[in-house]
Amino acid sequence: MRAALAHPVDVDRRRGSAPESAVLAPLFEEDGETRVVLTRRASTLRSHRSEVSFPGGRADADETLTGAACREAWEEIALDPASVEIIGTLTPITTISSQALIHPFVGVLPARPELRANPAEVELAFDVSLAQLLADGVHHSERWGIAGMRPELHFFELDTDIVWGATGRLLWELLVRVTGAGVDPAPEGGPLP
Repeated sequence: MRAALAHPVDVDRRRGSAPESAVLAPLFEEDGETRVVLTRRASTLRSHRSEVSFPGGRADADETLTGAACREAWEEIALDPASVEIIGTLTPITTISSQALIHPFVGVLPARPELRANPAEVELAFDVSLAQLLADGVHHSERWGIAGMRPELHFFELDTDIVWGATGRLLWELLVRVTGAGVDPAPEGGPLP
């Protein structure tokens, strides 16, 4: 996995002039399987209510993007930043609905984390194995006409949630990179909703 995700990670990179967000895809191994931590956003939030996402959010002006991803993971699910080793990045994307530029970072944890959801931001913190995400019938993609574009959206149907949008796109890229599948991870037709 490290080899698949290895490329330079600029941990000291500062934000540009536009508002930027950073998310963390935390991975850990348990019983021989790699698992990824996800959250279900609180239903009281202004946007993306009750949607599944990676921990993360808006970067403050005085912090790096990796610092923002780790800080947000601490605030949302009590994931200790000292336990996270950033090993790579996924392709930054801009969402259509909020016009947020999202910088995704992949980090590994030494073991299963003890997570506590902050109810003001997160309804549920949970994890899923990459094997489950790769299982038959869990993933499908669709092309939607959005704002004059036809992006490919990726959906992962879990037991209690459907992962889609930016998080679905990032999960798909993570799986493509880790499995070595010869699929171009760049979205066709522009940003995602």
